[in-house]
Amino acid sequence: MDEVKKLLQGFADNAVDGLPDADIEADVARGRRALRRIKRRRRVTGVLCVAAVSAAVLAIGNQVKWWGTGNSEVAGSAGDTETAATTGAPASSSPAPADGETMSMFGAQVVELVANKQAWRTIDCSLAPKGWSAETPIAANRVVLSQPEMRTADAAAKVVLQAAPEAKSLMSVRVTEGAGKTFHIGTLDGRLTGQVKLADQWLLVELPTGTADWTDDVIRRFMDSCTVK
Repeated sequence: MDEVKKLLQGFADNAVDGLPDADIEADVARGRRALRRIKRRRRVTGVLCVAAVSAAVLAIGNQVKWWGTGNSEVAGSAGDTETAATTGAPASSSPAPADGETMSMFGAQVVELVANKQAWRTIDCSLAPKGWSAETPIAANRVVLSQPEMRTADAAAKVVLQAAPEAKSLMSVRVTEGAGKTFHIGTLDGRLTGQVKLADQWLLVELPTGTADWTDDVIRRFMDSCTVK
């Protein structure tokens, strides 16, 4: 500040004639006041910047914490996901099928084929859906399978096997071959149906209406185990 004062005094000594004498002390005082104002502004601006940055950090931290409590897959780390997997309920496992039987699952429903120990007259199958049995009397070319809790008249909920010299016309047919046989799976009158030619006869298998239990693979295995005498 002394150097500024000397500089102003030098300008005043070289003042142009006719101009009033410069007030050096007043100019220095104004300069000091201006310098103090600039320093105050810088201090206030710095404090405000620090406060703004701190608020942003706190807001972001709280938001991440909130996300993490809602869904570990969104904001959780790999360690969080692993912990959730190990502390959760153990995954259920389906029992393995025993010898001589096959199993298929569609959604939550299960059809299990087991060894058939019944004689069905002219239609004979070595596999049968577990818990299903043939209704009596058994016709020569027709077998109706039902479960114990079914009503006798509830035909649409039963499995019907029928032998015929001619094939039926199915809708939305899917054709596959295996073991020297050609399997046709589609719908007949809106009902899931499979048919296969065995010797000189066709075996038609109608499944329960609206069922999701029978997959194409299970139907093929079931038909493949059958013979027509």
